[in-house]
Amino acid sequence: MNLFDQVNEGIKNAMKAREEARLRALRNIKSAFLLLETAEGGGEVTDEIRIKSLQKLAKQRKDSIEIFRQQNRNDLADKEQEELDIINTFLPAQMSEEEVTAKIQAIISGSGAQGMKDMGKVMPVAMKELSGLADGKLISDLVKKLLS
Repeated sequence: MNLFDQVNEGIKNAMKAREEARLRALRNIKSAFLLLETAEGGGEVTDEIRIKSLQKLAKQRKDSIEIFRQQNRNDLADKEQEELDIINTFLPAQMSEEEVTAKIQAIISGSGAQGMKDMGKVMPVAMKELSGLADGKLISDLVKKLLS
């Protein structure tokens, strides 16, 4: 069963169980998927493309949560957190910081990077290999830390 079908099934189950937060999140996910399918020049939408869309939705939720917490709007932050938790159930498991660090160290040694001036060699390889498995900001921070 592909992601689109899983989301549709989840919507049906959430409606039956009257789970408002889950239903709201799943409808947002379905909306994003439908926008992908109707996008200009968009060919076939694969699960890989849908996962990238889910990652974008998750990042938006994280940013919103941070802003709402800064503005003491915990009610809105809690709603966003509920949606983020549901989005995360459809995403592949994220690597731990230690696993990401080990992978980046291997990339650095493989590319022969010496310092910060070689960040341009390391980042594209790291982002390609760790895409979907780790947050881009974490990858960037760890590359900077390991190269300095």
